[in-house]
This record gives sequence, structure tokens and C-alpha cells, in this order.
Amino acid sequence: MSIERKGDNIILCGFMGTGKSTIGRVVAARLGWEFADTDTLIEEQQGCSVREIFEQQGEAVFRQLETDLCAVMSTWQEHVIATGGGIVLRQENRDLLQRAGLVICLEAPAEEIYRRLQHATNRPLLQSDDPLQRIRDLLVERAEAYGALPLHIGTVGMRPGETASMIIRLWKERKKRQSRG
Repeated sequence: MSIERKGDNIILCGFMGTGKSTIGRVVAARLGWEFADTDTLIEEQQGCSVREIFEQQGEAVFRQLETDLCAVMSTWQEHVIATGGGIVLRQENRDLLQRAGLVICLEAPAEEIYRRLQHATNRPLLQSDDPLQRIRDLLVERAEAYGALPLHIGTVGMRPGETASMIIRLWKERKKRQSRG
């Protein structure tokens, strides 16, 4: 099934700690586009943190808020969007994101993600006695959803600017293909 693309955006997906927000800000600055982080947008809309939404309303409510936001994002133009790590778990969201623009999954192995996030206190899914094992388990649970995304870039050993350059190159190649019809 071919998905009609409406938006001219770059959407960065992948597990927490893979660099979506950091790299997304660099890409947006280089292109002169707006940067948006779905978790931040939901927090602003709800008036509380993602962690509080999980604790007070549950993960299902948060996932629905993500889906509602995906529908809105599919109408945007010239945004670089860093998504929450679980946003792609729903097929509906993956379809909406594909309509919104170029979707790229950023990747890193569990040990690197743990190293990057070991001092983070704002990650409700990592509140566990063994956060590294929790990361491994979540990566396995999400492997199919992440695997369904069209493009993947590993972020280990790369500076954010290098990854940003790769993303911009992929976006420019896509624009060229689209202009050729």
C-alpha cells in the first residue's frame, strides 16, 4: 500500500536516548525550519509532564494523545519533529507520520542507550530495578514497529552534526525523486 505524502517535514523516530531531539534541533536550524518534540507538545497541551500523565492517567491515555497529535502533524509543513519512542507502536501513527513527511528511525544499542540515559529521571518507562534489562526488553517489544519504518540511521560514534547531515541528504534525495514525478 502506497501512502500519500502531504507534509513536507522530517520526522525522527526511535527509542529514547537515540538522539532524536538533539539531532532534530540541528537539522531544523540548518534548514531554517521549526523544531517540535511530541513529548513537549503533549506536556504543554496537558499542563503536566509525561511522567505525570503515565502515573495519573496511564500509558493508554498518553498513547491516544500521541495519536491525536500525529493527525495534527500530518498537516504541518517544514517542521523537524522528534517523536516519543513509543509513538510508532500503533500502525495508525506510522501511517500518519508517513503522510507528514520523511520518517527516519534513529538507532543505538541497549548499552549505549543506558549509558546516555542512566541519570535521567524523566523516563517513566525506565523506572525499574534493572533499567538496562528494561531497555533491552522494550527494544525487543518494539522491534517490529521500528523495523516497519523505511529509513534507519545508527547514531553510535557519530556527532549530532554528522547525523544531521545524513538526514538532510536523505531529505534532499527524496525531494529530487518527488520533483521527477
